[in-house]
Order: sequence, then structure tokens, then C-alpha cells
Amino acid sequence: MTAARKSILSLLVSVSYFSHPLYAKEAVDIAKIMKQSCPEAVGVEKRSRLLSKKEAADIQKVAGTKLHSRIVRYYTASGRSGPECVGILLSRKVRTKKAAVLYIVKEPGEIVSIEILAFAEPPEYKPAKSWLKLMDGKDLSKPLRAGRDIPTISGATLSARNVTDGARLALALFDILKRDR
Repeated sequence: MTAARKSILSLLVSVSYFSHPLYAKEAVDIAKIMKQSCPEAVGVEKRSRLLSKKEAADIQKVAGTKLHSRIVRYYTASGRSGPECVGILLSRKVRTKKAAVLYIVKEPGEIVSIEILAFAEPPEYKPAKSWLKLMDGKDLSKPLRAGRDIPTISGATLSARNVTDGARLALALFDILKRDR
């Protein structure tokens, strides 16, 4: 292959990669999402944390699913009296492409809301907001298994499983992250 062809091929790959919906430079206002879910919040702080191997193993055991990275990105929404809630951002592969989901959790460790921030699979596989609301108020004492405790989505079972597995991970992560606040 000639140098010119390699250059053109490289350019085409770059353009298609960064124009993909998951990687597009769309402005997602996570602070606004956090404040809508936690109305008492006056400020939102972005954080990240590297989990120890033991913490990661404990989280996987509690959640009953694999944690794909020991690096956790999260947001803390604080009110006048202290922390209100935590938004845990998880990026996981659904079928062949990734989805970024923000799980907002508050004390004592229950889901306030779930927002899909990026979804690279075909749009018909994306869970509807009404389905996501089925997990509001859930905590680790209430089972969160797609197809058993939470209904699956016809034609989008893998998406439903991905979001419910992520919810269990977020709830397990919340217990670790609240120590950092």
C-alpha cells in the first residue's frame, strides 16, 4: 500500500471514529443532570478514583458482575448540609459497542435516577426512560436482575442486562466512594 493510500485510510478511520455518536463532542451537562435528580444540591464536583484490587474484587462479588475498570469516574452533588448524592459514570460494552450510563445514588444507597449519556448501538436497542425509572428507589437489598426482577426489553435484552448489571455495580461502588466524601 502506498503512503498516500495509508494516509487517506488513516484519515477515514479517524473521521468515522470521532463522528460516531459515542465519541461525538456533544456537550453533556452532568452537573445539570445531577441537580435535577438531587434538587437540594448547590454544587457538583467531578472526581475519579483508582480502586485497589481488593476493593474491585469486593465490588464484583457484591454486584455479581464484572467491573471492567478499576478507575471510577464519579460526581458528588453537595447541598448546604453536605453530600446529597453521587453520580457514578460507567462505560460498558453492550453488544459490540459501548454505552455510557450515569447512575445517580443517594444515602442510604438507593438509585435516584439513571441517565444514558451515550449509546453507540442502534437506537432501537436503547432503553426508554420509562424502563429506566423501574430501578428508581432500588438498593442492594432488592434484587436487580433483568428478566427476573426487572422486565427485559423485547429485542433489547442485552441492553437491559447491561443497565441492570451496571446498577448493581454502581450501588456496590457507592459504598466504597462514600468513604471518600
